[in-house]
Amino acid sequence: MTGAHAADPETVVRDLGADLGTGLSSADAATRLAEHGPNRWVSPRRVTFWHVLADEVTEPMMLLLVAVAVLYGFWGRPEDTVAVVVIIAVVVLVEVFAEFRAKSVVAALGELTAPTTQVLRDGRTVSVPIGDLVPGDVVPLAEGTRVPADIRLTETWGLRVDESALTGEPVAAGKDARRVLDDGAGVGDRANVAFAGTTVVGGRGRGVVVATGTATELGRITGLVLAAKPPRTALQQAMRDLSAALATLAIAFSVLVPLIGVLTGQPWREMVLTGLTLAFATIPEELPIIITLVLGLGAHRLSRRRGLVRRLRAAETLGTVTVLATDKTGTLTENRMAVARLEASGGSADELVALGAACTEATREPDGGWSGDPTDVAFLVEARDRGLAAPEEPVQRFAFDPVEATMTVVLPGGRVITTGAPEAVLARCSLAVAYRAALLHRATELAGRGLRVIAVATRMVGEAQASGDRADLEREMEFAGLAGLADPPRAGAADAVAAAQRAGIRVLMITGDHPAAARAIAGEVGISGDLLTGRQLDQLDDRALAVALPHTGLFARVSPEHKLRLVEALQRAGQVVAVTGDGVNDAPALARADVGVAMGASGTDVARDAADLVLADDDVATLDRALREGRTLHDNLRKGVKYYLACKAGLIATAAVGVVAGPAVPFTPIQIVVLELYMDIAGSATFAAEPAEADAMDRPPRDPADRFLDRPLVGELLAGGASLFVAVGGVYLGAAFAGVPTPAAQTCAFVAWMSGYLALAWVMRTERTPLSVAGLRSNRFLPLWTVVTAVSLVVIMGLPFLRETFRLVPLTGAQWAVAVGVPIVAVSWIEVRKAVRARHAR
Repeated sequence: MTGAHAADPETVVRDLGADLGTGLSSADAATRLAEHGPNRWVSPRRVTFWHVLADEVTEPMMLLLVAVAVLYGFWGRPEDTVAVVVIIAVVVLVEVFAEFRAKSVVAALGELTAPTTQVLRDGRTVSVPIGDLVPGDVVPLAEGTRVPADIRLTETWGLRVDESALTGEPVAAGKDARRVLDDGAGVGDRANVAFAGTTVVGGRGRGVVVATGTATELGRITGLVLAAKPPRTALQQAMRDLSAALATLAIAFSVLVPLIGVLTGQPWREMVLTGLTLAFATIPEELPIIITLVLGLGAHRLSRRRGLVRRLRAAETLGTVTVLATDKTGTLTENRMAVARLEASGGSADELVALGAACTEATREPDGGWSGDPTDVAFLVEARDRGLAAPEEPVQRFAFDPVEATMTVVLPGGRVITTGAPEAVLARCSLAVAYRAALLHRATELAGRGLRVIAVATRMVGEAQASGDRADLEREMEFAGLAGLADPPRAGAADAVAAAQRAGIRVLMITGDHPAAARAIAGEVGISGDLLTGRQLDQLDDRALAVALPHTGLFARVSPEHKLRLVEALQRAGQVVAVTGDGVNDAPALARADVGVAMGASGTDVARDAADLVLADDDVATLDRALREGRTLHDNLRKGVKYYLACKAGLIATAAVGVVAGPAVPFTPIQIVVLELYMDIAGSATFAAEPAEADAMDRPPRDPADRFLDRPLVGELLAGGASLFVAVGGVYLGAAFAGVPTPAAQTCAFVAWMSGYLALAWVMRTERTPLSVAGLRSNRFLPLWTVVTAVSLVVIMGLPFLRETFRLVPLTGAQWAVAVGVPIVAVSWIEVRKAVRARHAR
């Protein structure tokens, strides 16, 4: 709606058919959404099966497969050509489906973390996706809110908005809903409008939406643009680079093996086909897909536990976190004040609570709760929990005065009640000097325990005095008592801190609260160490801070600049830092941290935008689950890459030795394509489905300086590949040198590989936990795939036309026993080693 700044709020609301009291109805909002379209100026990137298929078939690996199919058409039998084309089509579809699934999950994470906004609908304030806002919606604005649409303000209370993203003006613009401007006023001069894409940096306000989507000022400038493609994570890029490097090695072997075959008298056409299919089967093109699948599905699992990953890099970094720097309020605590201690003077505790509940400015919400100052709400909740009657509406109210540090109300009948800081309230009471000093000392003691201390006083006045001024009413009062309020620790916060510490993660508390309050909560949740205040941090240079950090666990009265400095100091010390926060002032530290964690329920839009992970329930226990999931993701990536490369290494070694030793290549080209199909599915899905090992949170974090392909991983993948090679190559060479015809020897090798690759997946699915402890059914995919492989093998070997298509022959019972049993025995030493290590570790 143009010109909204040139009309008064009442006119704008009337023209839009809006209602400031109840907002739009859900039905009206749905009608308007269909009419105006989504409130969106960035179109989400869609992931479709056909786009992924188009990307896949243009890969160099797919061109190799096409070459294999074409050459089979020229040199092979017609039935061979049909079989190869069918199998290649299945291989392509499997890889496309795996990549589509992974990319779809990653795209879905973006929808899960899509921003929401508060809006008045059907008389209630609810949270809806920003895309569902429509003209006429009534939207409240608070500090830290990202303005979701162009809004004509109807009420403002010290509202200031950062409009630099729209106007380039670095100074926050003050807003005043009462102003009516000329129709020609520029965007930067429209003090009665809040624009989409800007940020509230102070105060609060309320207004009605006048434009959404591309009709907003921001939308007119940018138009509807396609969301940027998510960048590859560091690990995804590393795996892509590794795939390229290993591809060179695989192609070299794929050329060398056929060359040796030709030189030893093998048919050259068969050797060319073998070389092409070996290249297809041994080039590790699946590595990036495995990484995306494991990261994406892991992040999706975490989302079901209320941890929403906004950037995929966070999923891989969580597993390496060494320091958790957590805020206090709202993370370790419930972010609400509650009455923790009552010390009444003369009257009962109930009477003290009733007086405190009557002296408030809180307002009743439609859902029965209260909104307002946390102290006011604390007294009202305590009164309700004690079954006390609702307080009477005051005949006169004097709002809290930050200078006087008191608030006063006058109730019907002449009851005057004053609450506030103990020194201010006691100064208004008729008390002996010694008694006043004792009460002040007691208030100081309670504050030293981390409580916010509120004093309550009262007096009765006559009807004539009830309308007097504040100074007259707040004198010669009778002291009623002290109330100690606290923000209680979250249920489970202590367990979450203990779990992180068992995992070798150092937990720090960084808060702007009072040192005494920080000490009290830290003691309850199990965070220890020295305490430094923001003022003390200012006195330390970087070298002194580096010396103090190892033995300091608490930081109180800190500013956003202090928090950012602490993150940078920890990172300079080689730590991988996760930071939690919820406010605008936390955004710099969240953005600088290796993993920024924002509160989803109480956090500001600015904090969520800066973070990598959002806790939908604001619960630190969810962060503990996220850390566990991060470690599981990293473990599963290691297992998946190790297994996948071990299979490739075993296949290359088996093919090469088979040729060098004299007989034919152990596998025909069509058999290699079949093996690749089964191996890729096992490598892509098995380790994405693997649950956490029992010790995931009982061991130190991985050293961030270690390479992903470190010496232990390389050693284990070579050992697994060697085991597979010894089993399959041994079966093939044993059969060949025993005089078994080549087709039967190749059949034995084929069956041995189908048994061996599965056996290797079983023993590699855990690194430290024996299968007897992990359980055979804890991985939901592998048992099913084992059955599928076994049934497939029986069907292929049992149906003559399939057997002939894959160049296989019937085997004797002894040959079956050897081909199935030898590979299982050959890789079982890996499981035996795990069991021995687990026994020694007890």
